[in-house]
Amino acid sequence: MSLFPFLAKRHSVRKFKDQPVPKDDIVKLLEAATLAPSGKNKQNWHFVVITNKDKISHIAQLVAEKNASLAALHTDPEKKKIIQSSAAYHTIFKNAPVLILIYAGPYDSIGDGLREAGVISAEEFHALVRPNPGVQNIAAAMENLQLAAADLGYGGCWMTGPTYAAREISKYLGFEKPGYYLAALTPLGVPADDKLSSPPRKPVADVATFIE
Repeated sequence: MSLFPFLAKRHSVRKFKDQPVPKDDIVKLLEAATLAPSGKNKQNWHFVVITNKDKISHIAQLVAEKNASLAALHTDPEKKKIIQSSAAYHTIFKNAPVLILIYAGPYDSIGDGLREAGVISAEEFHALVRPNPGVQNIAAAMENLQLAAADLGYGGCWMTGPTYAAREISKYLGFEKPGYYLAALTPLGVPADDKLSSPPRKPVADVATFIE
């Protein structure tokens, strides 16, 4: 049994009941997301909430079309097949009552300033920005949202795969915020299954190193 039951309630949910999510609950989840920590307190996140089923379905179609166009770029049949096989997973949100897109905004790091000054090499720059704290802020907000959703009896699925259709999605929605880009999304709704489970986790001994 988990020492932290509220964490164990979160599962990746991909099937939902045909049941709307009250706006008040969505607002509560967004408030929970904004309580996440962020580097320099930038809070460089912006949430786009879609509850129109036709729009959600159309976004899924845009992802499917982009998947097909990307797959067509490959001449290797096996590599083409790998991309095509991801289409079903990347569009699992199509029947969700709510879709939440999380956009990431600007975040200037030490590496950015040094590159602009022209005093570091490309290799050094990439090493400095590799941790990508700006995106880590978005990840923290998404985790808060997922945990809060589970606590209220909802489910979601943290997704980044469909972002290859980010430009098409943003254009379709008519959403534009200077310096922001689509970093992740999650469907949201009441889980269709009463019994939820998650894949087994690696033991701490396999993923941690203690240095004394």
